[in-house]
Amino acid sequence: MRRVVSLVPSLTEAVAVTAPGLLVGVTDWCTHPADLGGAVRIGGTKNPAVRRIAELRPDLVIANEEENRAPDLAALRAAGLEVLVTEVRELPQALRELDRLLVGVLGLARPGWLSDAEAAWARVEPAAERTAFVPVWRRPWMVLGRNTFAGDLLARLGVRNVYAGHPERYPRIPVEELAAAGCDLVVLPDEPYRFTAQDGPEAFPGLPAALVGGRHLTWYGPSLAEAPGVLAGALREAGVPL
Repeated sequence: MRRVVSLVPSLTEAVAVTAPGLLVGVTDWCTHPADLGGAVRIGGTKNPAVRRIAELRPDLVIANEEENRAPDLAALRAAGLEVLVTEVRELPQALRELDRLLVGVLGLARPGWLSDAEAAWARVEPAAERTAFVPVWRRPWMVLGRNTFAGDLLARLGVRNVYAGHPERYPRIPVEELAAAGCDLVVLPDEPYRFTAQDGPEAFPGLPAALVGGRHLTWYGPSLAEAPGVLAGALREAGVPL
């Protein structure tokens, strides 16, 4: 493989850090690493420019079953392109998918950061359980529900998502119900909605709010190696003992 288009910011970072120069196309949302060389921007994760991607003549397009839409992937295949679709719902699966992509498909040496990520999470010790809800959008309020990668990472740090048993993966929950959920804290990531100290915590007065970087909570790539320490630090800053 010599020419790769990535439709997933996490995978863009994983490929770019491991093998600089392979990427010829990335989405508008691909922000890491800062220098992506001459990679062409090919639109968003939900609306990639299929014709522009085909013109780049990639050997492989990498995608994710949650971040990318099936009709777009079908259109890319119809254009004669090979599309690899990853599925990531929990940490072990993320590590396997990264190994499959980088080593199995792209034929690269297993990167050190992937081994570092495995080791970092293996060192995480079980903590006293705390309950939380995790908004991912506002107006309307949407939270993490069942079977999510971010929810799995938090659970490994001792934070149980109170909506993990909800039938939907990203349910809409009225703010009044969230405030009355009786949780120990609210976890507010800065993506996809950019929650900040001034935008989010005020909706839940009296409830500790942990402001976390979305890249450490939802991305599966090189950031996984430092994610346990960074996320634990954000929880401690919110006053949550671990």
